[in-house]
Amino acid sequence: MRIYNYELLKHLPYSMETIQLLTKIDEYKGKQDLYKKQSPQILETLKNVAIIQSTKSSNAIEGIVITDKRLKSIMAEQTLPMDRSEGEIAGYRNVLKLIHASYDAIPISPSIIKQLHRDLYEYVPSQGGEWKNQDNYISPKSVTKHLYNGRKPLIR
Repeated sequence: MRIYNYELLKHLPYSMETIQLLTKIDEYKGKQDLYKKQSPQILETLKNVAIIQSTKSSNAIEGIVITDKRLKSIMAEQTLPMDRSEGEIAGYRNVLKLIHASYDAIPISPSIIKQLHRDLYEYVPSQGGEWKNQDNYISPKSVTKHLYNGRKPLIR
């Protein structure tokens, strides 16, 4: 396994463009804090919509297609998964929930990654929690087919 040493990054000079981007990020974080205080329900709604859309898109890349109604029901934990595809969605939901709830306390390490992978496949009989020994092939055609479901992409 590859070991990454990030010590070199501490001594790299930053370009003006990078500093400007960091400044913008800090500015937007301040605006986000303001929204959190003034309109927490709007941010919560936006977060939930983003999580559902992310889940749908991420699973579509893997060939898992589900109706919006069923997806929302699984994401809201109102129903149990009925098959492998829905089980993968439920596991994805649980891992996302864990990451959103405690991202700042989750260290990045091989054991944590394996644990998250195991949790991802909680509802599916698989080799969850183990490193893969073969590559996936995802073609641009299959991604486009699942994401746009026959509609034209907005960006060309």
